[in-house]
Amino acid sequence: MMASFFTLLCFFHEYYDGVEKNEDRYRYEHCVRVMIGTDYQANQDKNDFLQILAAQGVEFLLSGEEKVSPKLCAGKMICLLFSANWCRPCRTFTPQLVQLYNTLQKRGEKLEIIFISLDHDENEFEQHFKIMPWLAVPFDDELQKQLCGEYHVDCIPSLVPLCRDRMSKEDDLIGFIEDYGAEVFPYSRKRMQELKAMDCAKRVEGKLEELLGNRGYNYVISRHGGKTQISELIGKTIGLYFGAYWSPPSRSFTSKLSKVYKEIMDKTQSHSLEVIFVSTDRNLDEFKLNITDMPWLAIPYEDETRQDLYRIFDVKAIPTLVLIGADGKTSSENGRGLVSLYGAEAFPFTEERIDELEAAVKKEAEELPSNVEDIKHEHVLKLELAKAYVCDFCKRHGRFWAFSCHVCDYDLHPTCVHLTNV
Repeated sequence: MMASFFTLLCFFHEYYDGVEKNEDRYRYEHCVRVMIGTDYQANQDKNDFLQILAAQGVEFLLSGEEKVSPKLCAGKMICLLFSANWCRPCRTFTPQLVQLYNTLQKRGEKLEIIFISLDHDENEFEQHFKIMPWLAVPFDDELQKQLCGEYHVDCIPSLVPLCRDRMSKEDDLIGFIEDYGAEVFPYSRKRMQELKAMDCAKRVEGKLEELLGNRGYNYVISRHGGKTQISELIGKTIGLYFGAYWSPPSRSFTSKLSKVYKEIMDKTQSHSLEVIFVSTDRNLDEFKLNITDMPWLAIPYEDETRQDLYRIFDVKAIPTLVLIGADGKTSSENGRGLVSLYGAEAFPFTEERIDELEAAVKKEAEELPSNVEDIKHEHVLKLELAKAYVCDFCKRHGRFWAFSCHVCDYDLHPTCVHLTNV
């Protein structure tokens, strides 16, 4: 069984080297997991680990080019890092973990990471280890296999904390570290639940300053560099617009949203709406280029609140528009759909307003025939709900109701119908 596991890892090595993929998809679909077994007392976990080392004749750990005693870990929380230089997600995650480790060391946390290499030879091991500020088990193929089996590691990178209340396999510790950074320490299920509860509170409790200003920035910026205090936005309807310049659908929706935004601002003298751009642009220059065409505000590019908001609202695709009501509470996470369907008429995007619009659409249908025969078309046309279409007669865009022929892919505005008996 263990031999087949390492055969699979070798296959992944060749596959990774031959295929270009998006790093995030690569990580989530193939490698990044947390693989740990059942819970043990922290001291027992550490003792078991040290006993395995002793049984294999390992008398020291590596710290850079020096040899140190395993006793150096006494009184510290230990995390085992299973990684390899040939693994692209490992090479991506390691610098992030280095930054996290250094932050926790400066904070005075008693943490030690021990690297367990799944590299093919000692040269690869040394190349991977040279960027790591923590300890490592000396390179040993047989010990690799034993430790992988002991800690149920079947994909990498894996980070296994030796503590009682540690996260389960399904909790994805590495994903949590990437989302929360140093705040995840001490890597327990209790801490994970606390962080999730904090995110939930920011999402639903209606405190805009805590949602947008939790990283120390108390302002958002305009395309001209002006600053608006977050406190000035309280009481307004807020649209959090998640997008990026590199995304063609985002650039398309920016144009549509700009028209709707200007129409709403022209109609509401009190300017009770504000849109705030939350960027995933690849660099500052791209971000500046992106906001050039935006008449609204933006989270500063250097403000890590951007990443927090993507996590808090679980944004998986862009463009996305999250709507927050005047009371500060989230009213819709499908603002893009509402804007595309109803335009400025949907403002202020409350549940009551959407109900009114849906009732109006339904009433319109009740006043129209279910089927018509038009002098411009040979087949009977059926009344159907169509969120967006182009009328084949007047060539203008239409919404909601259309008289359609599926045989010919033919659509007419209700106002463009000329009955055969007229």
